[in-house]
Amino acid sequence: MPLVNGYTLLEIIKERKVIAGAFNTTNLETTVGILQAVEKSGIPTFIQVAPTNISLAGYEYIVDMVSRYAENMDTPVALHLDHGKKFEDVKKSIRAGFTSVMIDGAAYDFEENIAFTKKAVDFAKAYGIPVEAELGAILGKEDDHVSEVDSKTNPEQVKEFVERTGCNMLAISVGNVHGLEEEPCIDFELLKAINEVSPVPLVIHGGSGIPDEHIQRMVAFNVAKINIASDLRQSYIASVGKAYAANQNEANLIKVLQHAEDSVFETVYQKILNMNCVVAK
Repeated sequence: MPLVNGYTLLEIIKERKVIAGAFNTTNLETTVGILQAVEKSGIPTFIQVAPTNISLAGYEYIVDMVSRYAENMDTPVALHLDHGKKFEDVKKSIRAGFTSVMIDGAAYDFEENIAFTKKAVDFAKAYGIPVEAELGAILGKEDDHVSEVDSKTNPEQVKEFVERTGCNMLAISVGNVHGLEEEPCIDFELLKAINEVSPVPLVIHGGSGIPDEHIQRMVAFNVAKINIASDLRQSYIASVGKAYAANQNEANLIKVLQHAEDSVFETVYQKILNMNCVVAK
């Protein structure tokens, strides 16, 4: 089926009472591995890419690559912009054909974040595209950006932030961290408090390091989307590294990349099943 609008995907997620993985891609092999796993699982999912990874191909290529594969899928998939830190990122991705976007104003103070986010929401509204915003700073490493700020989301700011910005999903900081170099410690009491006041579904970044049983608990707190990136990249790189270690004269690129694609598939498929307590088919 064609790429699904983010609004539609959120409705499907809510109806089915599942948590959608949001799996970061970079290239063709990673994309195919992710989408094969999504189709086999049958669980609706976001596939996403951050502006820091766009330089390899460009927004239009990502859209073409994902949409071509999704056309022959039965499982709904939305294409999401992850961590758009500039308004220009949002404009370029939407115009290229992304069906959901994130604007990341977490580095700004509360009022600046509201103004920055609202600008993106107003633009996306004309295209009928939902916007994820971020309130609270998340510790850890996201690509080449390292954040030493760990500012948990203040529940008292949530309702006002959502109402004034008009955002449709809210990424929060409750002890989750980017990357695998820091240990996450989810504050479920804080998550519960945020859920009680949030008018929109919640998003957790840094899902690679969070135990599956903790992710499974999050569906009860209106968490609709869990971002997974480091696990995928690590499995891809490890697969290529093993091929080189096994044979430093290896020249069969197709074989090496097929194994990397298969590794991404296995990682994503198992993650989707574990997050949603589903038995493998």
